[in-house]
Amino acid sequence: MRGNDATRSAMRPDLLQRLADDHAQRLRDALLRRVRTVAPGDGAWISIDGKRLLGFASNDYLGLARHPRLVEALVRAAQADGVGAQAAHLLGGHREEHSRLEQMLARWTGRERALLFSTGYMANLGVLSALLGAGDVCVQDKLNHASLIDGARLAGCELKRYVHADVASAARQLDARPDAAALLATDGVFSMDGDVAPLTGLAALCRAQGAMLLVDDAHGLGVLGADGAGSVAEAGLAQDDVPVLMGTLGKALGTFGAFVAGSAALVDGLVQNARSFVYTTALPPALAAATCAAIDLARDDGERRVALAARIAQFRAGASARGIALLDSRTAIQPVPVGDSGAALAASARLEDAGFYVPAVRPPTVPQGRARLRVTLSAIHAEADVERLLDALALVLRAHAGDDSTRHSAKG
Repeated sequence: MRGNDATRSAMRPDLLQRLADDHAQRLRDALLRRVRTVAPGDGAWISIDGKRLLGFASNDYLGLARHPRLVEALVRAAQADGVGAQAAHLLGGHREEHSRLEQMLARWTGRERALLFSTGYMANLGVLSALLGAGDVCVQDKLNHASLIDGARLAGCELKRYVHADVASAARQLDARPDAAALLATDGVFSMDGDVAPLTGLAALCRAQGAMLLVDDAHGLGVLGADGAGSVAEAGLAQDDVPVLMGTLGKALGTFGAFVAGSAALVDGLVQNARSFVYTTALPPALAAATCAAIDLARDDGERRVALAARIAQFRAGASARGIALLDSRTAIQPVPVGDSGAALAASARLEDAGFYVPAVRPPTVPQGRARLRVTLSAIHAEADVERLLDALALVLRAHAGDDSTRHSAKG
């Protein structure tokens, strides 16, 4: 038996070797991901490997992550109740700060109820697996966040993808399964392209088809709409139009966590069936208290959104004047297409040498051949910061064009 066991063991694939092979291939393809330790500085400044850099990679769009009111609220709540929630929401971990935050989120987004999750990824896994099952269909934009894709796969339903931001393509996918229970899911603001989904058209399609619409507004909440309530509010869509709204707290609000908002029936159902809510320790109550302070600021301090809009307009106008190509985005996410993964890494490294942190985004996060520099802007960026980045970008991209020209000449 021992010999047979040894033979069987030798025949099985080595899982660690599989990871090592994948790592080596990613390195060869200029797709290797790397974790770097970042130390915050003043304003938009950060420090990496001892280098002081002007950061253009943060999702802290309103500059709230280090706001004194958030810090004060977090410290005060931690001193009163401790750091951790100590248990899942259903096992004694739900505190007054959680209830207050859920109520504020529901009022802000115009929904009956809201339910907190520990992360946006867990929120999407929870809501999709609670709503969908075998025999159902989930129709999704091809550029949706990975958590929406994984949520549909976990649910066991049929996943159908439509051409990015194309309502007619979404309609064809729904038409292919006319008798199935259907949910259409889309990002509100697409995290790698920065464009806004055609929410009005998608909502009308879902009404006509009897499908449920889910909008992941991670990158729209706090930034879009008259009081920062997000892309759904900006489009003038109510709860009946978008029955499922997901938002995250770690981007424009500067804290951590996520929520799903909708009808009382939706939230009651999630409490019973969303496994990523039921079986997870609750968000630290001190973070919930800090997020309440962040909502007050994001909702009432319109000057931050005005400042952000000014930086976006400045960046796009300056890029146009310098011949820098951008994707079509009106949000804080301003991708600079490069194409080749190796070239994107090289451009990012050159910017770092010049004093700027602008990471390269490569496949599989974006489609093959569409690597880019992902510039993100914040209300805390000064006008001079943006001008300096634009000048550096122009130099780096010209150098990249020169490198391409040299390579083509050598091949010729």
